[in-house]
Amino acid sequence: MSNFLQSTVFGVMFGAGYAIAATGLVVTYTTSGVFNFAQGAVGMIAAFAYWELVSAHNLPVLVALVIILVVGAAISGALVERVLMRRLHGASVERPVMVTLGLMVILTGVATITWSPSTQRLVGYMVNGQFRLVGINIEYQEVLIIGVAIAVAIALRMLFYSTRTGLALRAVVDDPELLAMSGASPNRMSQYGWILGFIMAALAGVLLAPTQSTGLNIEAMTLLVVNGYAAAIVGRLKNISVTFAAAIGIGLAEEYVISYALPHFPQSVQQDVKLALPMVFLFIALVTLPSVRLRAVGRLNTMRAPRVAGGRESLVGGVFFFGVAAVVAVVFDNTAFKGTTVLDLGGVVMALGIVGLSLVLVTGYSGQVSLCQFSFMGIGAFVMGKIAGGGSLLGLVAATVVCAAVGALIALPTIRLRDLYLALATFAFADAVANGFFIDTHIYGVGGVSIGRIILPGLSFGGDAAEFLMVTAFFVLAAWLVLAIRRSLFGRRLVAVNDSPAACATVGLNIGFTKVAVFAIAAGMAGLAGALYGTVQAVVGTSDFDFFAGIIFVLFVTIWSIRTVSGAFLAALSYVVLNQLWPNGLGLFAGMGIILIGRAAGGILGIEALQFRLPWVKRPAGDVVSVASAPFESAGVIERGTRAAG
Repeated sequence: MSNFLQSTVFGVMFGAGYAIAATGLVVTYTTSGVFNFAQGAVGMIAAFAYWELVSAHNLPVLVALVIILVVGAAISGALVERVLMRRLHGASVERPVMVTLGLMVILTGVATITWSPSTQRLVGYMVNGQFRLVGINIEYQEVLIIGVAIAVAIALRMLFYSTRTGLALRAVVDDPELLAMSGASPNRMSQYGWILGFIMAALAGVLLAPTQSTGLNIEAMTLLVVNGYAAAIVGRLKNISVTFAAAIGIGLAEEYVISYALPHFPQSVQQDVKLALPMVFLFIALVTLPSVRLRAVGRLNTMRAPRVAGGRESLVGGVFFFGVAAVVAVVFDNTAFKGTTVLDLGGVVMALGIVGLSLVLVTGYSGQVSLCQFSFMGIGAFVMGKIAGGGSLLGLVAATVVCAAVGALIALPTIRLRDLYLALATFAFADAVANGFFIDTHIYGVGGVSIGRIILPGLSFGGDAAEFLMVTAFFVLAAWLVLAIRRSLFGRRLVAVNDSPAACATVGLNIGFTKVAVFAIAAGMAGLAGALYGTVQAVVGTSDFDFFAGIIFVLFVTIWSIRTVSGAFLAALSYVVLNQLWPNGLGLFAGMGIILIGRAAGGILGIEALQFRLPWVKRPAGDVVSVASAPFESAGVIERGTRAAG
């Protein structure tokens, strides 16, 4: 009985911490319509800052809290809203998602540079001591966390429903123009929301930091409040009372699973299951939500869709691209670079380019934000290695089919929900696979999975040049496939569903089938890319498909242009080059690109000043600017009018 009571106390304590972070998410979403994926990263920075001030510099606890919450979190929240979020009202779903993800990787990058991950940092309790109640010891720190969470929930409830400011905060996201007519400033209200959200995130990080018995860890602290995401989803991102209750319930469920169910798992997988629990709860919360209404009208469309090249134009461009790759293969054959060869790196670029193409298809065309393409890539590499040692076309086919099937299974339960919820579902799936599958030594082994190079009758791809050209050929074929899909009736359906699902449903279009089909195709492409990546690398391990690396790559594609083939290729090229020259700079580069995303909806290739200078520009009659953004395609991505997208 005492064990049950102790687990209950721990569950309520952690649930209270999750509740503080979750209510911050609700406040931010209520006042801006943006789900802040960086909520956990804000809490992580606050936790490390608290350690720095209290443990390293011996400041009093109250002084440290004032500095972190009032000075740090409040000012940071105001700046983030003013610089990054203010231009995103009414924007397509993927832009706010990418911006907050970019903020997350910026904060994790700054933390990695500031606080070395190799140093252990333990945070002491704010309030020392304990007392006995019903036969168990209860720490005063646990009581403090629970009490603060209750106080925060009550205060926010009173603010939103009993004050004029609270009513303005609730109204700003629905109709800012009408709110302005009533005498309140929509921008100021939105800024207040982000300030409150950042303060709640920082408070949760500071309160939960002492509970980390093994010390502060950047990734663990960033993802610690993911259960808060699940609670906010249960509260439908608007109901603080339901969110608070859900957070407590999730905290209890987590502790009960750890205490009673986890010991029955094999010891070798217990840690994997424990790490995956937060994402499992988030996924369950998402798939059990009631269906959400379709949007009645399309978004404010301020951006012209890219012009897609015809079949002949794409064919000529693809042949030209492959010809350039052949020249590169001859010139750089056997050229070493930083412990590998240039052509091996080129093969990695082409494999990642296929992953980028899958993002163009699923996110750029259909508007579904997928954050788990690296997960499909890892699954594809694993399947490739387990079938005939990876040296057969059968492995490529199996990797593609298996990943397409897994993608369909993920999309099916969440396809009835809004695009944001699909982004959260893929976020949960990516982290659960990374922590519950890839890091398991029984899956990838201690030294990784060996994958042989393709062998065909009369052909050998054992040499770097032959391997590079083979992967390049697959990239060209994948690019042709993506563009052919976009030109087809199915491709026009994707664009229509992206613009207005309600209108498509009105004319009888099967929206569910369309979304599941494109998600499965994109997952299959990512699986094929993983199999090809494995043939280039020869051995793949857990670090090749890291969760944060997958997020960063999505941001790279978005920064260049997630609607064009050239954006996919340039993202892969820049990602690989920067990873070789400055690995720690990947996150910072991707994160800093969010400033560009907020101001140029089409990415770098959508900037008008750049379009005029591109050598392959093709301007159809009557267009001010239209750019062929790669030899494969033409893409005129320009802003209409004087107002930027969103």
